[in-house]
Amino acid sequence: MTENLEAPPMKRSANDFIFGKVLGEGSFSTVFLAKDVHTSKEFAIKVCQKRHIIREKKQDYVKREKETLLVLSKNVKESAPYFVRLYCTFQDPESLYFVLTYAKKGDLLGYLNKVGSFEDHCSKFYGAEIVQALEHLHCLGIVHRDLKPENILLSESMHIVITDFGSAKILNCVEMDEKNKENSEEDAGELKRKSSFVGTAQYVSPEILNRTRTTPSCDLWALGCIIYQMVAGLPPFRGHSDYAIFQKIMKLEYEYPDGFPDDARDIVTQLLVLEPSERLGAKDIGSYTSVKSHPFFSGLDFEELHKVKPPEICPHLVRTESSSSFEIPSDAQPGLGANELSRALGLPLAPSRKSSTVTRSKLSIADLDETEREKMLEGQKENKFNQFVENNVILKQGFIDKRVGLFSRRRMLLLTTGPHLYYVDSGNMVLKGEIPWSLDLKTEAKNFKTFFVYTPNRTYYLEDPTGFALEWCKAIDDVRNFYFRSNAEG
Repeated sequence: MTENLEAPPMKRSANDFIFGKVLGEGSFSTVFLAKDVHTSKEFAIKVCQKRHIIREKKQDYVKREKETLLVLSKNVKESAPYFVRLYCTFQDPESLYFVLTYAKKGDLLGYLNKVGSFEDHCSKFYGAEIVQALEHLHCLGIVHRDLKPENILLSESMHIVITDFGSAKILNCVEMDEKNKENSEEDAGELKRKSSFVGTAQYVSPEILNRTRTTPSCDLWALGCIIYQMVAGLPPFRGHSDYAIFQKIMKLEYEYPDGFPDDARDIVTQLLVLEPSERLGAKDIGSYTSVKSHPFFSGLDFEELHKVKPPEICPHLVRTESSSSFEIPSDAQPGLGANELSRALGLPLAPSRKSSTVTRSKLSIADLDETEREKMLEGQKENKFNQFVENNVILKQGFIDKRVGLFSRRRMLLLTTGPHLYYVDSGNMVLKGEIPWSLDLKTEAKNFKTFFVYTPNRTYYLEDPTGFALEWCKAIDDVRNFYFRSNAEG
């Protein structure tokens, strides 16, 4: 996995690089994709503006990140090459520059947002790489303290690359062995100086919230949160505000959704423990033997993970009670009549009272002239969902279960001219969002109930409880073809 990149010469300036697109932005820094003009190698360059560092009081943050990256870059372990490398630093009167590894595939959070949750073998693989990385990190006396999916990048070969060490702490041997009071007092003082937490609150450990000592165990807590999210699709602790999330963390208030595998449940339960010393792995010395030997990771060789091709990241299809990938709908009739044959072959069905299609008597979207449009708009004024469609004609509507991983929410899906795919919380009568359209939008029926809508940045996992997934796919495809194929051809 590790690319054999040569470090740029020590004395460098911004003129030695061609700066490209922005990869990320923070309160005092911007990360650019950049190419070395001498070697054509690509790097991620973090540009920290000095006046913003001073304004945000981030001097210690920048110093910690540089010190941690130097330690990691000088102590590369072949079986744990899971960290960004610092190739060089330089500065000018306005900015500090960190030349870092460029991870081409984005971050873990982006993939979780795109597919919802990972297949079991995928969660195990990436969970194992994180364990292997933490073992090396903690053996060097470094605690990350801000481990979360957006700080876990992915290399071109789809192995993890951990980044963002501004919150990290380097413990000396005494602190690692005895976790003495001086460390505790220093952490408490540091936390008192902070008015709020930077970043995502869902992965913060209870001891950080309590302002007690820093130990490697806080990263084990984050590991538990990340495994939970890879399996379930959402982090275990969620709320409408950071304060609400913190309260749930302190009370250990979370639950497992239906379908959460037993081995994954067991390891997460052993990692999400309020007392840091009682977490799985906290008592291990030198190697996280107890974590690696857990049944969740059975069959994996941790020392060889970096040589293995990672599993493809794709949406986790929730298993149904039926052993077949296609369920038989509850309204299916015996025999092999026209409707039954069409259903079996995946062809469009004749209009049905139980279908969620808005009947338009042989009218396709291509036949929708201005007169017919006005007629339909007038007719749908009595539809209580008309308020959400922005004067567009409703072509099809129906209740669907919109899934994010193992979690689902009942929504009213509205396919309209425009085109638009709105989804509405019918209980609170609130528009929750839209599925974005493009020529690249695609649908796929996984069974009679389940269908996916693929967009460039996300896969929408939808279930029609009435069993008309095929009709939804055809209706969406027809609208896409009408709007985008005709435009492309024109």
